[in-house]
Amino acid sequence: MPKKVLIQLDCDPQPSTFDAIVAVDAGADVLLRHGGATVENVASLVHGGMFTRGGGDLASTAIFIGGSDVAAAEAVAAKVRATFFGPVRFGVLVDPSGANTTAAAAVVAVGRHLPLAAGSAAPCRAVVLGGTGPVGQRVARLLAGKGAHVAVVSRSRERAAAVTQQLIVTAGSSAANIEAIEHHGGVLADSGFARVIAAADVIVAAGAAGATLLDAAGRRAATNARVLIDLNAVPPSGIEGVSAGDKARADGQAVVYGALGVGGTKMKIHKAALARILSATDAFLDAEDLLAIGEGLEVARRSIDSP
Repeated sequence: MPKKVLIQLDCDPQPSTFDAIVAVDAGADVLLRHGGATVENVASLVHGGMFTRGGGDLASTAIFIGGSDVAAAEAVAAKVRATFFGPVRFGVLVDPSGANTTAAAAVVAVGRHLPLAAGSAAPCRAVVLGGTGPVGQRVARLLAGKGAHVAVVSRSRERAAAVTQQLIVTAGSSAANIEAIEHHGGVLADSGFARVIAAADVIVAAGAAGATLLDAAGRRAATNARVLIDLNAVPPSGIEGVSAGDKARADGQAVVYGALGVGGTKMKIHKAALARILSATDAFLDAEDLLAIGEGLEVARRSIDSP
C-alpha cells in the first residue's frame, strides 16, 4: 500500500503550520509543503504528483490548497482542476483561511436549531455581519443555497452588492432572497439594518477581529433571533455578550455560539475532508462539499446520542 502523500499548496510565502499539523493528524504519511503557490507555477507541482503514480495508487496522493488570500487560492484551485485530465487526477481540498470549513461548521450549528431546507414554506431569515469577508461570503452562500433569505451586511454598500450579485449566480438564489445592507456599526440608526435585525431568525458575525458588529442595542432589537453565532475569537466579541467558548448556550430565547464553540465541528469537518481526498481521486471539495460532510457527521453524532 503506497504512503499517503499530501501536497500542501499555500498562496502565502510560508505554508500554514496549522494546516500542516491538521494534515498529519488526519493521516497524511508524507506532507510536501509549498509556499508561494500561484496560477503560473502550480501546474508543474501538480504534474509531479500526477505522473509518479498510476492506477489506484493515485488515490493515495492529494492536494490541499490554502493561504490567506482567498481569491488567489480559488484561482490556484481552478488551475489545478484544469491541469488534471481524464482519470489522471487526485483528491483536492480547497480551504483558504479556513473559510470553507468554518462556514460549513457555522451552518451545521444553525441546522441544529432551525430548519434549513430549500423550498420551505417559511424560509429561515439570516443576517451575516461582515458578509463580504472570506468567511462571511461563504456563510451567506451556504445559507442561501439552503433556501434561507440572507442579508449580507457590510460597511460598504458596493461590496455588499457585489457579493449578493455573485451569490445569485453561485447559490442559485433569486434577488428576492438575498439583499445587500450597508451598516457602520453602533446604534440601530440605519433603517435597513434595523429591519433585517428585527426579522432575523439567525445572525452570524464573521467580521475581522477587534470590531463589535452587533452591540447591546442590536441584541435587544433582534427580538426574533433564535441562533446567534460569533466567529471572532479575539476580544472584543463580534456580538456583544457572546464569548468564544459558548456552544449552544441558552441566552434568553436564543442559543449562542462563539468561535471555539463552532471550532470543534470545523476541525472534525477538516479532518474528515482530508481523509476523503486521500482516498478518492474524484473528490474536489469546496464549501458545499464540506457542508455535506459536516451534515453527515451531524447525522452520525445524533444517532450515537439517541437512546
